Amino acid sequence: QLQLVESGGGLVQPGGSLRLSCVASGLTLDRYGIGWFRQAPGREREGVSCISVMDGTSYYTDSVKGRFAISRDNAKNAVYLQMNNLKPEDTGVYYCAVPVSRTTAKAICVVPAGMDYWGKGTLVTVSS
Repeated sequence: QLQLVESGGGLVQPGGSLRLSCVASGLTLDRYGIGWFRQAPGREREGVSCISVMDGTSYYTDSVKGRFAISRDNAKNAVYLQMNNLKPEDTGVYYCAVPVSRTTAKAICVVPAGMDYWGKGTLVTVSS
């Protein structure tokens, strides 16, 4: 059974750091692109950072550039999102998702509706 499981969320003060993990079962992640998405209360789900398996590039939405880093560990069948210098506006539920189609990292991030598999999410709260 295909499953994506996120972990690592929590409550952190502004300026703090968190590392989110997404572990897959039922599929080999290094054969797919993958994205991290977030959804804040009352807002649409947005792509935060994505990796393309087509060309190996990564994409970051402007608001997280220089603060977040996406990475893979193929041996663990996992993808991570290192989040530094967190801000209150980073608060939300963070999801990992996989598209079956091969496409660019930006395309993965800007079209959440194109994802085929989603995890259940992990909550990140940035507050003092």
